Amino acid sequence: MFFAFLLAAITTLPGDGLPIKAPTAVGMSAERLETIDRVVQRGLDAGGYPGAAVVVGRKGATVWQKGFGHLGWTAGSPAVDPDQSIYDLASLTKVIGTTTAAMILFDEGKLVLDEHVSHYLPNFTGGEKDQITVRMLLEHRSGLPAGRDLWRHAHTPEEARQLVLDTPLEYRPDHGQIYSDLGADILGWVVEAAAGKPLDRFLAERVFTPLGMHDTGFRPSDSLVYRIAPTEVSPPRGYPVRGEVHDENAFALGGVAGHAGLFGTANDLAVFAQMMLNGGTYEGTRIISDSTVHLFTARASGDRALGWEVADGTHGAGSYLSGSAYGHTGFTGTSIWIDPEREMFVILLTNRVHAARAKRPAKVIADVRADLADAAALAVTDANLAVAEMPTSFRADREVGWNRAVRVARAVRHKVSVNVKRAVASVKTTAKKTVAAVKKTAKKVVAKLPAKKKVVAQTAAANKPKDSSQNK
Repeated sequence: MFFAFLLAAITTLPGDGLPIKAPTAVGMSAERLETIDRVVQRGLDAGGYPGAAVVVGRKGATVWQKGFGHLGWTAGSPAVDPDQSIYDLASLTKVIGTTTAAMILFDEGKLVLDEHVSHYLPNFTGGEKDQITVRMLLEHRSGLPAGRDLWRHAHTPEEARQLVLDTPLEYRPDHGQIYSDLGADILGWVVEAAAGKPLDRFLAERVFTPLGMHDTGFRPSDSLVYRIAPTEVSPPRGYPVRGEVHDENAFALGGVAGHAGLFGTANDLAVFAQMMLNGGTYEGTRIISDSTVHLFTARASGDRALGWEVADGTHGAGSYLSGSAYGHTGFTGTSIWIDPEREMFVILLTNRVHAARAKRPAKVIADVRADLADAAALAVTDANLAVAEMPTSFRADREVGWNRAVRVARAVRHKVSVNVKRAVASVKTTAKKTVAAVKKTAKKVVAKLPAKKKVVAQTAAANKPKDSSQNK
């Protein structure tokens, strides 16, 4: 049983990840945490993803970690292991990678939030781009569109980069907010300019290696492919993807991009999350100053912090995380949420883009993410944070919009629509027949009247007020 493993391994060796403790040792309910198994398994059974890795931590320790299913759908595919299974992190790259690098450079005075981007990238200019600051990139308020199909037009990473730099703005800088992959790419190049080295190398030297995140990085080696979850089966590049970044634009940029490209394990991300909860330090190694952690994770604009997203009950944050919680999601089916008030983090890694069998895998992963965050938050037993009652059911229990429910709802809507149309048509036909019959009867009556009465009747009919409804 999983808890036997938890209780037997109360601590781990330094550098091997977080210590593992029983839920009760850190103020959590083991019974409520078991909800995690149910909701994640329901998503798997519904065909939303072939497997998932989950890690929940609190007060410096891992309290729940488990692998579900397999890396792929085939019978011989390896079982998921939170410590060994490597996933394409997709847009978690924006925060685990690009934003973290920006935080380090901000601490060192090499990156100024209100400095114009053109200061770091002189060729990023024209069409009001000169007004864009580093802060605007982090808040997704730069004016850049969400993205563009670089992979359709670029033949080399250099060409793809130039397409990003040349992209026209969609709105005036600081006059709107659009979540933008292109803005994250620009930020990645700003980081490289300020650091004086490539983004992947900077992160490896300053973040992943010091934290012991040995399975996290860009462009994983071929020797690791057997541990990596596959993603797209029939992508534009023409072959099944495994061990290469799923995102086509990141692939066009060479596999290292500000918006996507990172791979990693759930247990590696647990170490990163704990570093953030510790105020930027882990096992005596400081990565970021505590003041910078607070600055970058506090609400800045709308539902955005600086790079990070704040928990507003959307995008997988659930309904119970505190107002200080922050995190991010990834298109491949990944998410990380960190709640400083509860001293807790929740990590979910899946490859829902790998030949999902559910009709709407995006809806499946959205519900499972939210349920996972809720189950973790509801498991906290501290007097000032405890929630007395558990919900009677979770989103994954209802499966609204996953598979069959959608088809039934659509069929009902179609049937109602058809019946309404038929009823309206029937009413119109009956009304026309009734009007025609009345007119015919009136003509017969008038025809039988004496000449004098005919004139009176005709005059009265001519002077009768018209029904305004007939003119509509």
